Amino acid sequence: MFYTITGVIIRIFSNSYLNVWQKILTGMGQRPSVVNFYTYLGLAILVLPLIPFCAFNTEIALNFIVMGLLGALGNYFIIKALSIGELSTLAPINSYKPVVALIAGVLYLKEIPSPQAIMAIALIIAGTFFVLDSQTGDFNLKAIFFRVLALIFSASEAVFIKKIIILTDITSAFVLWVLAGLMFSAFFVFSRHGNMKLVSLKYQILLILSVAIMQYSTNYVFARMDVAYALALFQLSTLLSVVLGANLFNEKNLKRKLIGSCIMVCGAAILILA
Repeated sequence: MFYTITGVIIRIFSNSYLNVWQKILTGMGQRPSVVNFYTYLGLAILVLPLIPFCAFNTEIALNFIVMGLLGALGNYFIIKALSIGELSTLAPINSYKPVVALIAGVLYLKEIPSPQAIMAIALIIAGTFFVLDSQTGDFNLKAIFFRVLALIFSASEAVFIKKIIILTDITSAFVLWVLAGLMFSAFFVFSRHGNMKLVSLKYQILLILSVAIMQYSTNYVFARMDVAYALALFQLSTLLSVVLGANLFNEKNLKRKLIGSCIMVCGAAILILA
């Protein structure tokens, strides 16, 4: 249990900071698809020595393709949303991810949630409504739309990641996730002509390292608990993202966003106890 909680904590911090680096890079003028591509490219270079040791067969290949497509789309729309919206507003929307994963997990992995888990997830979602109610005239509907698309793709992707972990192991699933993401992100970025210049090597490297830590810790937790439960716990990163958005990007309504986020934390606490 200790190692699982440690994995959750590592994932929470790495996920919040990678969103910061993504927002900084797009704020410097880099296209979301380019940020996405360079991230996967850097990750692919890191995992090169591990590729020959990965298991691969027809069943893994099918999950690999779906996982790569969903992952590349999810990451693209997250970056797209952050490029035009507030980090402290978009982060709480991610609380819907456990619900999507819960449905997908029931259908694909036969993971049946307990009544306590459903109540906890409902409480987490309730906190999101509180956060969004704090918005005024600067409410960015387009950013919200992109973030909702991102969570649908990434939550669905989580189910296929878990399936590949079941079929292989944590490390192999991580390597395959990187390669699948690189394949599809390359297709998306090269299908559209545009500037491929890297605006900041420092922030791109920070992003690559954060994503590597985030995804490996995600796989570690997925291997030890149901996908929907894990994703619900990951929403604790909302608190950190709200604070980072206020302090690094001068985003408003910090108090109400924190209250809404705390409601979600209560839901996560119930999930842990359940």
